[in-house]
Amino acid sequence: MTSLASPTPAETVIAAMAREIEDGAVVATGVASSLAILAIAVAKATHAPRSTYIACVGALDPALDRLHASSEDLGYLAGRSGEVSIPDLFDHARRGRIDVMFFGAAEVDATGDTNLSAAGSLDRPQVKFPGVAGAATLRRWVSRPVIVLGRQSRRNLVPRVQVASTTDPHRRIRLLTDLGAFELGADGAALTARHAWATDAEITQRTGFAFHTPSPLPVTPAPSPEHLHAIRRIDPDHLRDRLIG
Repeated sequence: MTSLASPTPAETVIAAMAREIEDGAVVATGVASSLAILAIAVAKATHAPRSTYIACVGALDPALDRLHASSEDLGYLAGRSGEVSIPDLFDHARRGRIDVMFFGAAEVDATGDTNLSAAGSLDRPQVKFPGVAGAATLRRWVSRPVIVLGRQSRRNLVPRVQVASTTDPHRRIRLLTDLGAFELGADGAALTARHAWATDAEITQRTGFAFHTPSPLPVTPAPSPEHLHAIRRIDPDHLRDRLIG
C-alpha cells in the first residue's frame, strides 16, 4: 500500500476537488459523477462535515462510507436523511441554493464552453457523446461550477469546441485536470497551478488552447494525511486510479 507520505496523482486530484467544497456548502452530483462523489465524501469526512449533499439518485445526505462503481448505484440511498427529486434539484439550483457542482466534458475550450454532445456537427455527427442531460442549465444556475477532466489532452482541451453544449460567458470557471488547474472565461485561459509531477512542457504539449501562466506558478498542495486516510477508506477498490491519469 502507498504510504501516507506518497500520495498518488489520483489522490492529489481528489483532494484538490475536495478542497473546492467549504464547510456548510450545498453540493450536488448528476450522472457519471464517481470522482465528484468521492471528493464530496472526503470533504464531509474531513474539513467540511456540515456540508449538505444532494445525490442524483434522489437522496439527501446519504451515507458515503464506500464509493460505488456507478454514481447511480442504489447504495447511495442508504442512510439518507431525506429524498430529493430531480425537479427539486433543478428548483434548488435555479433559486441559488446549490453552491458547488462538478461537471465533466468531452471537450473544453479556453472560453469555458464545453461539448458533451457530438464530434462534428449536430446535424451530421461523426461520433455521439453521452449528452448534456441537465448540465446546460445547472452549470449556469450553480453558484460555483467546476469542470473536471481525468485525463488532459489536446483532444479534450481544444481551441474551440465542436458543439457548445454548455456555456456561461459572464463569469470565469475553474477547470481541474490530472496536470493542474486552469481558470477559463471570455477573456481566455490561465493556468493557475500545476500538480507536482507535471512540467510546464508537458502541460503545454497536452493543451490545445493558448493560456497565460503566472510567474511563479503555484504547485498544487499535497493531500493532507486526513484527506489521504479518507480517500483510501472510502475507495478501497482504487476506482480513482482508473478515472484519473
